[in-house]
Amino acid sequence: MHKIFITKLAQLFSALRPLLSFLLSALTILLLSRLALATWQWERVADAQMLQNVLLQGLRFDLVTCGLLFIIPALCFPLSGLGKFGWHAWKGMLSWYLPACFTLLVFMEISTPSFVTQYDVRPNALFFKYLIYPKEVLSMLWKAYPLQLIIGFAAVPASMLWMRARLRRPLLLARSPGFTAALLATPLLLVLCLAMVRSTTAHRPVSPSTVARSNDPMVNSLSLNSSYSLLYAAYERLRESENSFPYTRVAAAADVAGMRAAMLLPISDFTNNDIPTLHQQLATTHPDEPLNLVIILEESLGAEFVGSLGGLPLTPNLDELAAQGLWFEHLYATGTRSIRGIEAVVTGFTPSANESVVKLSKAQRGFFTLASLLKEHGYATSFIYGGEGDFDNMRRFFVGNGFDHVIDQKDYLTPVFLGSWGVSDEDLFQRAHEQFEAAEGPFFSLVFSASNHSPYEYPDGRIELYDPEPNTVNNAVKYADYALGEFFKKARQSRYWEHTVFMVVADHNSRVYGASLVPIERFRIPGLILGGSIAPGRHTQIASQIDLGPTLLSLIGMSAEHPMVGRDLTRPELAAEPGRAMMQYYSSQAYMENEQVVVLQRNIAPRQFIYKDGAYGAESEPTASLLQKALDYANWSDLAYENQWYRLPDVIDQKSAVPAVLHK
Repeated sequence: MHKIFITKLAQLFSALRPLLSFLLSALTILLLSRLALATWQWERVADAQMLQNVLLQGLRFDLVTCGLLFIIPALCFPLSGLGKFGWHAWKGMLSWYLPACFTLLVFMEISTPSFVTQYDVRPNALFFKYLIYPKEVLSMLWKAYPLQLIIGFAAVPASMLWMRARLRRPLLLARSPGFTAALLATPLLLVLCLAMVRSTTAHRPVSPSTVARSNDPMVNSLSLNSSYSLLYAAYERLRESENSFPYTRVAAAADVAGMRAAMLLPISDFTNNDIPTLHQQLATTHPDEPLNLVIILEESLGAEFVGSLGGLPLTPNLDELAAQGLWFEHLYATGTRSIRGIEAVVTGFTPSANESVVKLSKAQRGFFTLASLLKEHGYATSFIYGGEGDFDNMRRFFVGNGFDHVIDQKDYLTPVFLGSWGVSDEDLFQRAHEQFEAAEGPFFSLVFSASNHSPYEYPDGRIELYDPEPNTVNNAVKYADYALGEFFKKARQSRYWEHTVFMVVADHNSRVYGASLVPIERFRIPGLILGGSIAPGRHTQIASQIDLGPTLLSLIGMSAEHPMVGRDLTRPELAAEPGRAMMQYYSSQAYMENEQVVVLQRNIAPRQFIYKDGAYGAESEPTASLLQKALDYANWSDLAYENQWYRLPDVIDQKSAVPAVLHK
């Protein structure tokens, strides 16, 4: 029996030996390519201190890529045990499939230098445009990179022939494992492939965000390989295509005109027709020098948890602070997830039925953020978080769009408390306080809390429990409020207090549900601006998270050119204008102006309702003006994203190096 087992194991290994031979060859060629690229770009790799990360993470992503490529052979492995016909089919499949995969890997690596030269990053979604317009692109490449083009085309047959020769001996020596062994081994092979692709036991699998460890996107991309980079770009674009749809077709020019009108600015303020909403904003306050800006994004803090908004008595510290700054009584989140809140607060971008831009491929570099703007004005920029920065692609998005530093869970050496979502809020705020105290120039920081998140874990002994059971949302809210209060006690005694504007705002509510088409009452969130220069006050009109960016720029004294479509709520003339908010709820979007709400749904005619005292009232025929505003906001997001209109004017236009036909 023992000898039979050893024999079957040997046969199984021999049947899989071609895969191992391919794996070794693939890892070798990808390593050599990565070393060559790192040598070519050595100055930037050295400046970023990323060589070790590039090589180690590179090996990791090469294994991820091979795991993806091995899924098809793993699924086909039972063929190897189906007699003579199945065995020959198995070997025949490997003799062509593996060389084809190897050729793809080689071709993509050879294509990389010219792509990096053109776009300063490994091949991404733009590479697909090469395939759409082969005549124009090949003409451009032949004129610009003839040597690389010749090498690339020569490498295709050479790689195919070399790998077929490399596999000849392993395939010749291979032996069929038998049907039972092949069938039993198949699930194990699939599990192994999954483990290689996932590459971690953490909550989330690896992604390009995993390697976003420097502020240089090109150097970060060296940790990937170009085949993986392209496959991931295809995956992202597929998801975008599945989720993106217009509620009603609106001509781009008409939508641009509608958005400009909705911004309530004179047409003379708009400065660039290639970036339709780019405009000059003049600050309404004039400090001696621009102030620091800190945005504290509170996880899942809906109005029903906030005493000052008529909710439960869970936020005594925030309620006390509300009387000391500019308090928003009717502020609405744009969505139901953290990345939607980040999208609105940090970029001022409008919501859509698509993913948040934090996760969309075209927004990973050159997309407007407050950080990218303030960095141009000499600010140090940071994202401070207690959890894993890779979650929801945050690290990748931030380092590609103006944030100098990302501080996350790994940077807390001796935290007071570590839970499922990272360190506690008091650890987070202590680190933020230390960071701000050490700052030597103007700074902007996004501080993102995490304690108020299921399973609601926090340190013992900090609060008097509201619910008898400790790990409830109510108790977590109360703890988060405790940590916030402790932070502001320290901040008031700090040297940065008088020179800083703070914004405390929720990313979204924790319980967005209901029988309504869009449960508007669950989108209401707290918002507070305070600091040494902020006079107490109340903003009673409806406001959206997208209004916060322009408002904060005004309050720190920053006059600047930017594409944000939100309104600077410090402008006195806006007091006579109706407030408005837009809310994305799965594939539906609500646009609310005063007590009127238009709800847009997929494949259903728009509907208009009265919304008063937290409840929907009578339905009426949509008024033309309100419906047009709702459609303008809803369609703007996809138009601006697809056309790359949401950026600063000095951001490198990636389309400039592509033939004009690609712009059409």
